[in-house]
Amino acid sequence: MARIDRLFTDMLSGHGSDLHLSEGQPPKIRRHGRLVALDHPILTAETMRGYLQEICPAEYWERFLETGDLDFAYALGTVARFRANYFKQSHGMGAVFRTIPAKIKTLDELNLPPVLKTLSLIRSGLVLVTGPTGSGKSTTLAAIIDLINATSSRHILTIEEPIEFVHPAKKSIICQREVGTDVNSFSDGLRAAGRQDCDVVLVGEMRDYETISLAVTAATMGSLVFG
Repeated sequence: MARIDRLFTDMLSGHGSDLHLSEGQPPKIRRHGRLVALDHPILTAETMRGYLQEICPAEYWERFLETGDLDFAYALGTVARFRANYFKQSHGMGAVFRTIPAKIKTLDELNLPPVLKTLSLIRSGLVLVTGPTGSGKSTTLAAIIDLINATSSRHILTIEEPIEFVHPAKKSIICQREVGTDVNSFSDGLRAAGRQDCDVVLVGEMRDYETISLAVTAATMGSLVFG
């Protein structure tokens, strides 16, 4: 058990959605929209480095030291998964961990409009799910992908940084590629998707012209693209 796991346990028991770590401050969780300090000593540089490095694969850690920024997913056993973001700042290292639900919820469980189920029936096109941070974009997309996976026989590809929800294959073949580990970039993943006979492609981020252009091309060539 990693030393930082105690903080994750405290966050979950305290009904927090995010864990914030910053040198010189106590760990804090976001609960009901507000940051609340945990009952934990102020984080020293040594403690902070130990927490972050212990759960980070060696190759990721080297990338973080080189670039000053890192995204990856961390699992607390079978209890929960977290999307980790490490960053360097003026007074040392910082990190934010967002909770990823352990179970992929259905559209019904998310109380989303039934019309969203029809998206699973579309054969091609571009579907964008947008909204502010924390509004449920990733959770909604995971529910749609899970519905397609459970009800139709298609080749589904996800390109993410990091992989958040892990999808076991059901009726479909599902391949999940992580940017920085399995493929160099979102655009490279989309370019390769054109040679992989994909029916459905989920693009975790579309922030540059090349990625957006390739997503549109994939949609016009017959794939159903979500972003």
